Amino acid sequence: MKSTLKIYCFLLFSFAINAQENKIKMKASLLAEDAILRVQQDIVFYNKSGKELNTIFLHNWANSYKNNKTKLSKRFIEDYKKNLYFAKEEDRGSTKILNLSVNYETADFEELKDQIDVLKIKLKKPLPPKDSIIITASYDIKFPNAKFTGYGKTSDGFHLRFWYLNPVVYNNDWNMMSNLNMDDMYSDISDFQIEIDIPKKYTLESNLYQYVTEKNDKKEYFLIGKNKKDIILNIDKTPNFTSFKTDDVDIKTDIVNQNIDHNLSTSILNRELLFIEEYLGKYPHKELLIDKITQSKNPIYGLNQLPNFLRPFSDVFKWDMTMFKAITKKYIENTLLLNNRTDYWLVDGLQSYLMIEYAKEYYPEVNLLGNLSKVWGVRNFNISKLKFNDKYPFIYQFSARKFLDQSLTTRADSLSNFNRKIVNKYKAGLGLRYLEDYLEKDVIKNSIQEFYLKNRLKITTSNSFANIVTSKTKKDISWFFGDYITTNKKIDYTIKKATIVGDSIDVVIKNKRNITAPIALYGIKNKKVVFKKWYTNIDSTKTVRIAKGDFDRLSLNYENTYPEYNTIDNSKSLKKGLFNKPLKLTFIKDINDSYYNQLFYQPDVKYNFYDGILLGLKIHNRPILTRNLQFSFTPSYGTKSNSLTGTFYTRYYQYFEKGSIYRIQYAISGSNLHYTEDLAYNSFNQTIQVEFKRKTLRDAGGRFLTARLFNVDKEVAPGIVKTDQDKYSVFSLSYFYNKPDIIKGFRYNLSTEIGSKFSKVAADVRFRSLTDRNTQLDFRVYAGAFLTNNTQGDYFSFGLDRANDYLFQLNYIGRSENSGIFSQQFIVAEGGFKSVLPTRFANQFMLSFNSNIGLWRWLEIYNDVAFLKNRDKPVFFAYESGIRLNFVHNIFELYFPLYSNNGWELGHEAYPRKIRFVFTANPRAIFNFFRRGFL
Repeated sequence: MKSTLKIYCFLLFSFAINAQENKIKMKASLLAEDAILRVQQDIVFYNKSGKELNTIFLHNWANSYKNNKTKLSKRFIEDYKKNLYFAKEEDRGSTKILNLSVNYETADFEELKDQIDVLKIKLKKPLPPKDSIIITASYDIKFPNAKFTGYGKTSDGFHLRFWYLNPVVYNNDWNMMSNLNMDDMYSDISDFQIEIDIPKKYTLESNLYQYVTEKNDKKEYFLIGKNKKDIILNIDKTPNFTSFKTDDVDIKTDIVNQNIDHNLSTSILNRELLFIEEYLGKYPHKELLIDKITQSKNPIYGLNQLPNFLRPFSDVFKWDMTMFKAITKKYIENTLLLNNRTDYWLVDGLQSYLMIEYAKEYYPEVNLLGNLSKVWGVRNFNISKLKFNDKYPFIYQFSARKFLDQSLTTRADSLSNFNRKIVNKYKAGLGLRYLEDYLEKDVIKNSIQEFYLKNRLKITTSNSFANIVTSKTKKDISWFFGDYITTNKKIDYTIKKATIVGDSIDVVIKNKRNITAPIALYGIKNKKVVFKKWYTNIDSTKTVRIAKGDFDRLSLNYENTYPEYNTIDNSKSLKKGLFNKPLKLTFIKDINDSYYNQLFYQPDVKYNFYDGILLGLKIHNRPILTRNLQFSFTPSYGTKSNSLTGTFYTRYYQYFEKGSIYRIQYAISGSNLHYTEDLAYNSFNQTIQVEFKRKTLRDAGGRFLTARLFNVDKEVAPGIVKTDQDKYSVFSLSYFYNKPDIIKGFRYNLSTEIGSKFSKVAADVRFRSLTDRNTQLDFRVYAGAFLTNNTQGDYFSFGLDRANDYLFQLNYIGRSENSGIFSQQFIVAEGGFKSVLPTRFANQFMLSFNSNIGLWRWLEIYNDVAFLKNRDKPVFFAYESGIRLNFVHNIFELYFPLYSNNGWELGHEAYPRKIRFVFTANPRAIFNFFRRGFL
């Protein structure tokens, strides 16, 4: 029977050659203990282009795990993941080419210099159009640890994807791409025949038809597949995949919910496939494999991330939507051969569009928060009223309102992770829904079907889809395939005025931004749509006349059909009243409500040593989606000081779409808090901060130019006369540059301060690096000098071990303490010393050098030296060394002094008082630390 099957496969193979499809034939043997697959591979490569080829390129993604110089390793570093960079040799993966020939003659080949996961083969004879060659290669694949990308050696076996040599697509040019953990290899379809033997204790599961025989201590698998793009093998000690036989397709998956009956699961999957087929067309294969690893990289955000104990969604809904998204992705990617690095928007758009339509069809009642929307205390929030599909425009706005969105034609590997994984997918899907609503009925649905049928299993581009849609309508849609797709211009219209004129209404609509696109005007009564009409070509301001009807409110984009930059000002009431929008107070935060002007209030709890626990009520105007004009007022009561204190700020952000400036912040802020026992200070500050654009949104860090005017008025004890140290104004100008990197980070701050009796300049330069052994080196240089100094005392002087913080910018818990635990708080500023030395301040200049050298994990040693100069005194040379426990960098650290100008610190009395600590309880700082690499 086995020989008969092989003959049958050979006939299929021969037909593939005649059909001029690429053919891949492999014989392989798994050496499980060494995680090596020994492969003999034949590739029949057809030149489908109209050009003669002199070289051939093969993707060799198994080699992308070879060292810390690969594109994959560098990509992980950008994402703040260092496990591959510092991987042990046994955890790395690679490909060892033993020999390679073309048409059975030895051929010259090489790894590309900057892309060692791409092979270049020089042909001895040019390959004419419509002709083919046979590439034969013998090689060993050493599989990496699956912890890096999910693919490779697992705890119980091997999960393999992108593991074999695969021809690079030639489409006017070679489309070479390195593995970046984006699962987006651009490849043509091929016919596969694989013979692979594995140890008997393992079982192989794949997305190919397979036949297995057992021989001695091995299992021999024979796998075949026709017109396949991507081959996945799962080799494990126990079978992990469950088979669900639907009407037309056998779905194999390891994503199974044991609480859902097998028959019900099959019925759900059958419904999903029929739904996709209705919009696209028949799936050309009889099997579809959905693996958990691939699905986990493309989850439903907001659904799969919620903890199970909350259970806001039913098991059926959660599994159904998870599987529908996974199946949709596989369905599209296995049949539509687009370059997902450069032309991904259509694949992402189709997937999101189908997700929207599926949820609308089968789950119209499901809210974004699921059952949480019914919980007391949550159900009154506007966000609890959002339906599941409302997340798409909401998340787009989240990015767009911060001007962090990117065009749909930005290369996928240049997108921020947040945009690549979420925002651009949503914008693309909303775009198709936008066209569907604007154009004649079924134009988009019919266009999708025609595009799928014409291009299924063929190399294609989104231009083909654009041509099909354009041919099916007389409406101008150049704006969609132009500005909407190719730029990050933002749609933003508002109703400026609505005037009743007899039996009509004159509506003044204003385009607030730089894209002209169709907009929908609604008449609303009791939050229900009474009428809807589309308007086009409004590039500035236009007055449209509509008939009066049974509605009391006009609204633009009421159903959120298209993604819009700002929807707060989209509504206008036709009722007579003093305010178009009444005031509404809301607890904590919520999404925007177009019917009200919103103010939010929330408890605010802080602590400092002098006020005690500060119990405050924060009143602000910041909804979940940021707005340009923000203000906050926080009155507080100090449990220790028994007094009312508080803070406030008002700031406005001006964004720039063109030029080198990202945004300018104009701010006024102030505070009233205690700085010592029974004595408070008032600060009133004005700030202008210019934030410059990054080269790309994948670049972390930033550049800031900040001008501030600080006004400080401190209370003094009764009977004490105020001096220049109690009431003063300081102008500060600084330039800050930060290039964070998980391996090598660099930042500096250049500043100058001008007061009534002094002026100074300072530079703070920091460099951090990880060695090849994953230990940290941390260096800092601080240089500060007075240009003029007519002050008395050391209040404005440079501090060696503790900055005086006369501008009240550092988060000291007990800023005036000279003893006790809070005097031991350490913030890296000015001199950066941990030991308290005889000379603590400098009123002329200070030069300090701080270094930290990692020993093991969070254990480091620190060494500091400094030069301090005071008037009429010689230069003081300071030095110290000690142990640093760097548990969470800049959030929780401990310093143990060992030796300094004081001698051996350990030998002194009360040594625990010399220990310094870094502690940050600021939620924003902690959040920024853990979100690195995603936004």
